[in-house]
Amino acid sequence: MSTEVVWDIPEPLSTLDVQVDDETAITLRRHGNPEGPRLVLTHGNGLAIDLYYPFWTLLTEDFDLLVYDLRNHGWNPVSPLHDHTLPTMIQDHDKIIEAIDRHFGDKPKVGVFHSVSSIASLLSAGRGGEYAARVLFDPPLCKPGRGYQEFEEAASRLAAATRRRTERFAARDDLASILPFVPNFQNVAPGVFDLFARTTLRKSGNGEGYKLCCPPEYEAQIVEYAGAYAVLVDFDSLLSPTKVIGADPTLPYSYLPTLDLGDVYTVDYDFLPDTSHFLQLEQPENCVKTMLEFLETIDLG
Repeated sequence: MSTEVVWDIPEPLSTLDVQVDDETAITLRRHGNPEGPRLVLTHGNGLAIDLYYPFWTLLTEDFDLLVYDLRNHGWNPVSPLHDHTLPTMIQDHDKIIEAIDRHFGDKPKVGVFHSVSSIASLLSAGRGGEYAARVLFDPPLCKPGRGYQEFEEAASRLAAATRRRTERFAARDDLASILPFVPNFQNVAPGVFDLFARTTLRKSGNGEGYKLCCPPEYEAQIVEYAGAYAVLVDFDSLLSPTKVIGADPTLPYSYLPTLDLGDVYTVDYDFLPDTSHFLQLEQPENCVKTMLEFLETIDLG
C-alpha cells in the first residue's frame, strides 16, 4: 500500500524582512548551504515559493538559497490592491536584490524565476546585470500582432475565472480535495495537493477557517495587465546569460500562450516534454537537471 507523500519544509537558516514601500514588507528566507553558489528564487502568480519545495529541496545540499514570496503572496501580509502591479513587483525585485547583497554579502547570484516573476526580472532596471545568470521557467511572453491578440483574450478569460475562485475554506483539506479535479494539476508530483493548500492558505483574521494568501482580485489584476508588460521584453538587451525552460509547446497551454524562443539566439531555450506551465511541480528532477546543465557553463566562483 502506497503512502501519501508529505513535504515538510524546514525552518529557514535565517530570515530578513525587506521594507519595499511604506506599507509592504517582503520576508526573505535563507535555506541550503551558505558556502555554495547563491540562487535567488521566487514564484508565479497566485502561488508561493514554499510550494516549489519539491524543486528547490534538490538544491539545498550544494547551493545557498535565498527564497521569497512576491508581495501579497505566501508569508507576506496583504497590502493595498492599488499597489499590486507589475511595476511595483519590478521595484520590489530590485530592492530585494540590494538587500541580499547588503545583508548576506555580495557574491555572484543566479536568479531562478517562474512565470510572472520572470517578467519582473526581465524588466528590472539592471536588465539582468545584477546576476551571473538567470533561469526562467515558462515566462508568459508575447509579441504584438495575432499572437498578442490571442494572449489578451486568454488573459481576459483567465482573469474572469480567477475572480470566481473560492477565497475562503473551512479547512485546508477542503482546498486540497478540489485540486485533483482541476485540469492544470493533473500531472503534479505526489504530495503537491496538500502542499498547495498549506502554502497558499493562511488562517483567517477572525480565526474561523482559512483564506487564500493572495486574494483572487489581486491575482486577477496581474493577469489582466500581463500582456502590456510581456511585449516590452527585449532579449537583445539582456546583460547576463539567460536560460528559458518552457512547458511543452505541443500541448494545450494551461496558463497563457507564450513565445517559442527556439529562434531567439540571445537566450538558451529548452522545453520539457509532457509538462504544463507548472513544470517545476510536475517534473522537479528534470527541471533541476536541465537547469544544472546550463549552470555548469557559468562561472559562479
